[in-house]
Order: sequence, then structure tokens, then C-alpha cells
Amino acid sequence: MISTQFLITVLVVVLAPGTGVIYTMAIGLGQGARAALWATLGCTLGIVPHLMAAIFGLAAILHSSALAFAIVKWLGVAYLLWLAYQAVKEGGTLSLRAERTASSGWHIGRRAALINILNPKLSLFFLALLPPFLSGVPDNATYEMLTLGAVFMLATFVIFSLYGVFAAQARRMLLTNQRAMAWLNRSFAGVFALLAGRLALERA
Repeated sequence: MISTQFLITVLVVVLAPGTGVIYTMAIGLGQGARAALWATLGCTLGIVPHLMAAIFGLAAILHSSALAFAIVKWLGVAYLLWLAYQAVKEGGTLSLRAERTASSGWHIGRRAALINILNPKLSLFFLALLPPFLSGVPDNATYEMLTLGAVFMLATFVIFSLYGVFAAQARRMLLTNQRAMAWLNRSFAGVFALLAGRLALERA
């Protein structure tokens, strides 16, 4: 069940920079390592609803219902655009500045969880990723999918933590460079806007 092929697949997927990674690095750069770990925790917990949807067949409903998919998708697009605005807004929650004004862990984690929760493709991803690695015994399917999903979440937490801590360390080199911070703010905003555009083009 937990084969080398599965672990390699998970590692490749988790290492690929996506919305969660960008958010975690932005938080690490702006608010430090502790805040980045809260972002990591939120991104990881945001996987749970999609894993449950895949296990109990809700992902199939999302896939077959154009309206349900569109509602979640456009909520996700709006949220990503809001994050882009927060990156360039003066005093925004994602904007980088020399003085550290850390948000509470709850708020950081909640925003991170919403990034994954409002991505309808994640449920379909689990529906496609997990079945090929099951043993084929129907009675064990739920347990096996939970186990594989737990491994995926653990890998997400570990890899995202590394991204976040690395970004927090890089923060020290940027504190005295206003131009670099302004460039990074615009870059993060641009990335979130691009991710919003890509999500807007997704189809069920």
C-alpha cells in the first residue's frame, strides 16, 4: 500500500510550489518562523475535507455537478485575489515590512486552511491519486485511503515547514533592503493573481 512509488509521487507533488507554498513563504518572510509553522498547519488541515470527500464519494458529486464545482471555484478565485491585494496593500496581512507585526496563529492557520478548502481540484486530485495504490480489497479501502491520506498530510507538513523556515531565515537579509521587500510584495501579489487566473480556467 505505502510503496516507494507512492512516496515518490507524494514527494514530487508536495515539493511543487503551489498556492500553499507561496502563502507559507510569504508568511515566513513577513512574520517569521513561528507564523510560517502556523501557516503550514493550516495548509495541512485544509487537506482533510478533500480527503474525506474522496473517501466518501463527495468528490464524484463535485465532479459531476457543474454548479457545485463553479461555486467552490469562484470562491477560491475571489480568495486568491484577496490574498494578492493583501500582499501589495500598505499594512496588508501578507505585505513585507521591516517591523514584524505578527498575526495570531489562529488567523494565519485559518487563512491557510481556506486556500486548500476553496480549491475544488484537490478533491478530484485525491480521487485520482489514491485508488491506484489501494490493495483492491473492498473492506480495507476506507482504512487504506485514510492511511495514504495521512502520509500525504505528514509530507505536506514537513515540506511546507522547511519552505517556511527557509523563508523566515531569508527575512533577515531583506529587512534593510526596502527595494527588495517592495519587489517581493509585488511578486507575491502577481503569483496569487496568476494562480487565481489559472483556477478560473479550471473545468470539472
